[in-house]
Order: sequence, then structure tokens, then C-alpha cells
Amino acid sequence: MIVPHSERRVALAARLADRGVLTDPAWRRVVESVPRHAFLPDTVWSLDVDAGDGTLAPVPRSHPDRSQWAYDDVSVITQVDDGAPALPDGRGERATSSASQPSLVVAMLQALDATDGMDVLEIGTATGYNCALLCERLGPEHVTSVEIDPTLARQAQSNLAAAGYEPWLVVGDGTEGVPGRAPFDRVLATVAARDIPGAWISQTRPGGVVVTPWATGFATTALLRLVVAEGGVAHGRVVGDAPFMWLRDQRVPSGQWRDFVDEQAPGAVGYRTTVDPMPVCDADPSGGLALTVGALVPHLNTALYRAADDSGEATVYLFDRRGSWALVEYVPGDADLEAHRFGPRDLCAEIDHARRAWEAAGSPAREHLGISVTATGERRLWVEEPGNLLPGVPGGPGTGGARPHVTCWS
Repeated sequence: MIVPHSERRVALAARLADRGVLTDPAWRRVVESVPRHAFLPDTVWSLDVDAGDGTLAPVPRSHPDRSQWAYDDVSVITQVDDGAPALPDGRGERATSSASQPSLVVAMLQALDATDGMDVLEIGTATGYNCALLCERLGPEHVTSVEIDPTLARQAQSNLAAAGYEPWLVVGDGTEGVPGRAPFDRVLATVAARDIPGAWISQTRPGGVVVTPWATGFATTALLRLVVAEGGVAHGRVVGDAPFMWLRDQRVPSGQWRDFVDEQAPGAVGYRTTVDPMPVCDADPSGGLALTVGALVPHLNTALYRAADDSGEATVYLFDRRGSWALVEYVPGDADLEAHRFGPRDLCAEIDHARRAWEAAGSPAREHLGISVTATGERRLWVEEPGNLLPGVPGGPGTGGARPHVTCWS
């Protein structure tokens, strides 16, 4: 028996409501009204289980599971490798756009706390489905959406028009916002940002809200809700998890630790360290320590190899994919550890500073941490309230020409 799409939409909304995810009656009506299947392209992508190599295989519209995916609470990959599948047989290596998981979509829309008459800027039009939800709730005249990929933008415009929505669509770099349509009451990013663009703050009215996935690269990608204050600064907290693809110019370079750590590199220095890297390496990725380290030690990556015996010994690699790395030979109970480092940053010292700052603040859980972001893109990490700052790493992140990451203001 073929279930009509309209019934599938209603059933999806009911499932999300039963789980306590969809709590706003207005957004429930929207989910029941907008046809998600109509926004999926002819070809979507799925993990190639048969190959077993992590690649992504194309799935045509004729596939029997397609209709089910549209109204299951799952994300659907809609583009790989920025639209040009990397492998000669047409498979892809990296997902670069998707129709997000409906429960996450709903959580983000409800976090906006948008009401009638508000103007919303969406960063990342993608398929256009999320934009359609905003249009259905607020009216197309109140919705502006920007997409960096011209092909995706054209597809989204076609999808939206077919569904009866005509929002203001822009092809451009979402990190710059849409100044010609500003100011906005709400900004919603459907891509993850490590460095939250200042334009999102400056183009939002005081009292307005910015909702964005925030990815430090070390901690779990978190859903951040910022409220913009007078003076070009926004304050907010993490309100959940939000696994999303990155802004294109903030993507993490691909590769394994071996691609970024050369133990034979000229200039690598051997030394002894008292820094124990294990509390950071073993930190809960969704906890307060991981968030603190990710914020205060930008671009940090780790690789850990434990000894095969029961000694507890381990080899720890810390690296930033930008030319700095450290290697620590960990021995339980040993306060003087063999180490090697290379590059301009002392990553051992940075993680030690971040861990000590977190512990000195009472080892706060993630829900007790918050950040402030300025219209120039600088950010501050705090505990409980914006005035209770965690100290930044002395001397800054030391990453050369990188954007500003943490500024410690007293």
C-alpha cells in the first residue's frame, strides 16, 4: 500500500511531537504542510556498504527506499565533493550538502523563537526545504536566504517556486550575510562555523537572535543560540548538539594525522614535559572540558595510541593541520615525559593552560559555559555570565594569519 506524502508529513510531525522535539503548534503545522520529498534532488547519496571504504554511492529517484527516507527522521546527503564526485566511477569522497535531519531542523527553528512579522536571514539555502519551512511560517516576504553554490542555489529556487514560495534568494558567501537586506530579527545558519562571522552579529537588530551550529573541531558540534545586545556584541549558550557540514572557507583539511605530523622534519625538537595530555584526549567530546579546549586551543586535533599491554602507556599526537604538532610519550605516574614538537605553537602548553583554566573555574559542564561574539568576529568564553571570563591562552593562538579566535578582555 502506497501511503500519500501528505499522510507521511503528518506522521513525521506526530513522531517528533511524541518525542518531545516538536513542541510549538505553529511549527507543527508547518512540518505537516511542506512536502520534504519535493526538495530532494534526482540523485542523493548513501554510504557504499558493499565497498566498505567510506565512499558515497549515488542513489537514484527510482530506489525503493527514497520515499521512506524523505519522511524518516534522517539526514539525506544531496551533494558530494561540491558537485563533482571525486572518484572515476562516479562515487563521492565527501558529503558537501544535505537535507538535514528533521528533528534537528525543528530544534533549530524553535530556538529562533521567531514570530509573525520578523525578518529572517538563512545562511545556506541548500535544497530549499528549510527555507520553505520559514516561508510557510513567516511569509516569503520576510525570508532571505543565501547560498554559496550556484548550482544548489538554482535547484533550491526551482524547488521553492514549484512549492509556491518566492523568498529573497542570494548567491553569495554566507559569511558576509546580506547587507542590502539587513537588519534582520533572526539569523539561522544551516552550516557549522568555527569562527562565527561578525556580519551575522552586525546585521542583526539589538534583541535579535542568531542560531548556528558551532564547531571547534575538537568538541562535538554544538547548537549555539546568541542574543544580540547593543554595541555590536552577542551573548549565548549551547542549547544542544548540531552535527552539520562546515562553512566552505572554514572546513577542516582532510587527511589523517600522518599527513600533518612528520617526526623526521628538520627543526623538530625533543624535550621533556610535565604536561599530562590524557585528561584532554579522554575528555567527553560533548562535555565542558572539550568545549573549553576546543575554544581556547583552536584547530586542535588528537590521535592516541595505547600500548597493547596493560601498562597504560600511550603515544599521543597533538596537531593543528597548519604546521604545528607535538608528540608525547605518556607513562602513567611519570611527571617527566618524553616529548617532541614542531612549528610555531606549543600545543602541550596550550592544552595545559585550557585545562587548568577550566578546572580553576570549577570544571563547569557544557551547559554552564557561554560565549560572546563581537561584530568583528572576536569571541570570549565565560562561565554562567558574560562577565565571568575564562582566560585566553597567553599570546593568542599563534596561528599566523588566522582570523582572531579568543580575545581576553578584562
